[in-house]
Amino acid sequence: MGHVPESQPCAINNVSKSIEADPTGRGAHDAGAKLDAGKTRVWLCVSGFSQALEQVALVTTKGAEKYAPNSWMEVPDGESRYLEAAARHLLEIGKGNVVDDGPGGTECLHLAQVAWNVLASLELQLRHGDVRKTP
Repeated sequence: MGHVPESQPCAINNVSKSIEADPTGRGAHDAGAKLDAGKTRVWLCVSGFSQALEQVALVTTKGAEKYAPNSWMEVPDGESRYLEAAARHLLEIGKGNVVDDGPGGTECLHLAQVAWNVLASLELQLRHGDVRKTP
């Protein structure tokens, strides 16, 4: 993975850091103050990608039924293996296959499988503190 500049807003070290301020200019102790200026806008992501996230959640559900809930976190070398899995699903999309309906398939969308696998790899990299190296 490439170098993430320290000054970039999405840099790893800046994800959860923000200066607490009210976007309307109210002081912290003024009535109606909400110190959320500059904070990550999670709802914007959830509401904007609600249909896609629902499909990714379906992949999560199918995986939990096939294996065990959250067992994906314990897969050895998961960071690399999930990227490989994402690439295999991209190949299927490239061949014109939309749904994972082959042997052992989940009946989920291949594109949702890609998203899930990339998220799993990213999550493991973040948890292991090694996002700056290539898995």
